[in-house]
Amino acid sequence: MSTLRKFALAFGVFFVAVGLAGFIPGITQPHSHPGVMVTAGMGALLGLFPVNVLHNLVHLAFGGWGLLASRSESGAGTYARSVAVIYALFTVMGLVDAMGLSTAFGFVPLYGHDIWLHALLAGIAAYFGFMRPRQVELTHQP
Repeated sequence: MSTLRKFALAFGVFFVAVGLAGFIPGITQPHSHPGVMVTAGMGALLGLFPVNVLHNLVHLAFGGWGLLASRSESGAGTYARSVAVIYALFTVMGLVDAMGLSTAFGFVPLYGHDIWLHALLAGIAAYFGFMRPRQVELTHQP
């Protein structure tokens, strides 16, 4: 398995774990988020990261996508580049209170500690999606 496919698999597992953790009381501390209209599952994951039910579902979706993408080199590359761009956008949105961007228009909290985490995830994904040299997988043909 190539490093790019391992990246997609690792990010997929990470996002699924984080998405599931967001639904577990105790791991997610009760917390209110100003400007967020969707209050179901609202809390702070590990007491730090603002989440709600939609945020958790987004994590699960990115996790499932990563697991599926890890099945092929091209899928993993598309996943890495997409995560890099989308999470960079989430980072910028988290910094902008105007127009409700820091709460994805009132649906998902993207501010606070999420900003640096989203930037870190975008940077890692950008490395694998745009900068890391490609590996060609050789298959043995009998």
